[in-house]
Amino acid sequence: MSTLTGPPVPPSPRDDAVQLHRAFKGFGCDNEAVINIIAHRDATQRALIQHEYKYMYSEDLFKRLASELHGKLEIAVLCWMHDPAGRDATILQQGLSSYTVNLQSVTEVLCSRTPSQIYTLKQIYHSMFGVYLENDIEQQTLGDHKKILLAYVTTPRSEGFEVDRELVERDAKALFKAGEKKLGTDEKTFIRIFSERSRAHLVAIDSSYRNMYGNSLKKAVKSETSGKFELRPFDNPTVLHKAMTGLGTDDTTLIRVIVTRTEIDMQYIKAEYQKKYRKSLNDAVHSETSGHYRSFLLSLLGPNR
Repeated sequence: MSTLTGPPVPPSPRDDAVQLHRAFKGFGCDNEAVINIIAHRDATQRALIQHEYKYMYSEDLFKRLASELHGKLEIAVLCWMHDPAGRDATILQQGLSSYTVNLQSVTEVLCSRTPSQIYTLKQIYHSMFGVYLENDIEQQTLGDHKKILLAYVTTPRSEGFEVDRELVERDAKALFKAGEKKLGTDEKTFIRIFSERSRAHLVAIDSSYRNMYGNSLKKAVKSETSGKFELRPFDNPTVLHKAMTGLGTDDTTLIRVIVTRTEIDMQYIKAEYQKKYRKSLNDAVHSETSGHYRSFLLSLLGPNR
C-alpha cells in the first residue's frame, strides 16, 4: 500500500533563527551551517528569518553575519540577505560612488529591471541614501551614457507583452536611419526608442530589423552606441564568462550577477552559458573559486545540469 506524501513543509523561520544563533556560538562561526540555511531560503523566507532573529535575540542578523563572516563569503552572503530592491539600490550606490564609479554594474541593473521595479528602487534609494538616484546619475556620469541612464529611470514605459506591429516596423526603420545608414549616429533616436518601448516591443524590433536589413539590431547597437543599450535580458552568460577569464577573477561581478539573478532567470543563464562556452557554469565557478565562498555560490546555482 503506497503512502501519499504532500509537498515538503517549508522550514520554520524560528527554527532557522535558532540554528543560525547556534552556528555563531563557540570558537569561530560554523560557516557551513550558515550556508546550508541561508543559501536555500527565498527572499520572503530570508526576511522572516531576520525578523525572528531580531525578536528572539534582540540583535540584527545582518550585522551579526557581517561580524561573523569574512572576505568574499561575507560580501556574497550580505548581498544575498538584502531584499531585492535594497540590494539593487546598494549596487547602484556603490557603482555611482565618486571613488569607484562602475557604469557596467549601474547599466546592468537599470537596463534589466522593469519600470515598476525601477519605481520602487528609486524610492528605496532615496530612503537608504538620502539622495535621489537621478541626482547621483547626473553627478557621476557623462555624455550619452548619462542621457541613456536618466532616460531609463525617468521615462514611463509599458511592461506588457502586447506589440504594435506597425510601430515595430517604424521603429526598426528609424533605428536603421539613425545608425547604420547615417554617417555618425543619431543617439537621440536610440535613446528615445530604447527608453520608451517595452522589452517585448524591443525584442520584436530586433526580429523585424533582421528581416528588413539582414543584420541583427544587437550588432548595430554595439557598433553605433558602444553597446550601452540592451535588447534582451542583460547578456549575463558573457558578463560571467568575462569575470572568470584572464588573470584573476572579478569576484565583484561574479557575486553581483549570481546573487541578483538566482531568483529570476538562473536556469536560463546556465543553459545559455553551457551552449555558448561548452562548459557548465557550475564547473566554471568551481574552478575559479574556493572554500566556503565557492560552496555558497554553488548552492545558489543549484544542481549542475
